[in-house]
Amino acid sequence: MSLSYLTPEFKVLRDYDKCINCKVCMRQCSFEVHSYDEDLDKMVSNDINCVNCQRCVLLCPTQALTIIKHPQTFKEHANWTYDAIRDIYRQAETGGVLLSSMGNDRPYPVYWDKMVINASQVTNPSIDPLREPMELRVYLGRKPDRIEIDENLNVKTKMPPQLKLETPIMFSAMSYGSISYNAHAALARAAEELGILYNTGEGGLHKDFRKYGKNTIVQVASGRFGVDREYLNTAAAIEIKIGQGAKPGIGGHLPGEKVSEDISATRMIPPGSDAISPAPHHDIYSIEDLAQLIYSLKEATDYQKPIGVKIAAVNNVAAIASGIARAGADYIAIDGFRGGTGAAPKRIRDNVGIPIEFAIAAVDARLRSEGIRHTVSLVAAGSIRNSADIVKAIALGADAVYIATAALIALGCHMCQKCHTGKCNWGIATQDPNLVKRLNPEIGYKRLVNLVQAWSHEIKEMLGGMGINDIESLKGNRLMLRGIGMTQKELDILGILAAGE
Repeated sequence: MSLSYLTPEFKVLRDYDKCINCKVCMRQCSFEVHSYDEDLDKMVSNDINCVNCQRCVLLCPTQALTIIKHPQTFKEHANWTYDAIRDIYRQAETGGVLLSSMGNDRPYPVYWDKMVINASQVTNPSIDPLREPMELRVYLGRKPDRIEIDENLNVKTKMPPQLKLETPIMFSAMSYGSISYNAHAALARAAEELGILYNTGEGGLHKDFRKYGKNTIVQVASGRFGVDREYLNTAAAIEIKIGQGAKPGIGGHLPGEKVSEDISATRMIPPGSDAISPAPHHDIYSIEDLAQLIYSLKEATDYQKPIGVKIAAVNNVAAIASGIARAGADYIAIDGFRGGTGAAPKRIRDNVGIPIEFAIAAVDARLRSEGIRHTVSLVAAGSIRNSADIVKAIALGADAVYIATAALIALGCHMCQKCHTGKCNWGIATQDPNLVKRLNPEIGYKRLVNLVQAWSHEIKEMLGGMGINDIESLKGNRLMLRGIGMTQKELDILGILAAGE
């Protein structure tokens, strides 16, 4: 089409009194916003291409650039909003499905922000984590009904395989292909230093990262990319991916142009071919089928690895989780509808699934009511933004949490939500070698370590304020939470009282 009705989302303001025509902005922008006009002898900007990744703003040596929301808009209309009109224009021009990245950005309630944490006062004194021991270590995996000890106080009961985490935080699944080699390197090294785990996602495990196996969770997804016996036995745990919060019921797709020789070898597919993960596993159509796959993976790894199952948070998630626990899973990862992704159909991302707060509370309550909570660990995921979110998730019933978007932001992501284009200016969601090298994994891993260590310290402070010295004592302890501005039904689902009760 010769005419586009789309107007720019952002406007680049350039202070020509400061601009020295150094062309840094032009070299740094993969979206081709900036160019040099020889006739005018000055830098100019094409606003329609700007995604507000802010790379040019931060690297401009004279601080000559500012990006603002474009003032051009449509007539105000409560129903036909700016976004609704733009989406129609885009589809009318392309005839395609709208894609977006990095999680649901609709103004739905964030229930973490409607919960407050209880604190100790006189009768149950608080604990100072700087002076008294505070335990954040957790073990993920199936626990026995009871433990037998011999006369020498040695444990006689054979324990199922467990994952040891020095703090209840893991890096969530992000495949090599959706994010860069350097991003994976930073995640793997940070996990090793922190004594936690990172998840490879469904893209296989690059040979360079097998040395981090004891800190690695590998996925078995519907596409079975990179899955073989060595892959399974290298890892500390195996996770069967059924769904993810950003696109429940939808499969995955890595375009062929992103499948380089390196990714081809890792995923075990031909170079340049599309990597398609079907929506369903074609060997799983019942809980019994899932149990068979769990059994097969345990057999393949001599029962030495915990087997997890990742599902999206949906309305019947409690019943699904009950079936998964009975199928033999060692842990269940539940991903809420605000979870990030490299690419998802926008309509699915914004309209399918439920908040992780409700999902984790409902699952924990269901498993406890059935007397099987000890048989499986729960991992909460889907927009965990800070240490307070983690404390609230554990109080609602989680054993630990996954973080992904927060980790990428720590690496430099500026949430421009254009991961699916492969043009990430920060070297994270791209396979372009010229862009990948912009992310220094040495610096990146240190930033990740700093983030998790800071959050862990804050968790200790909050536990101390509650008079608790062990993270296990917080798990499912909903008396430590109160709701503000919620309906009675919302409070009932979460299993918490209103503030003041």
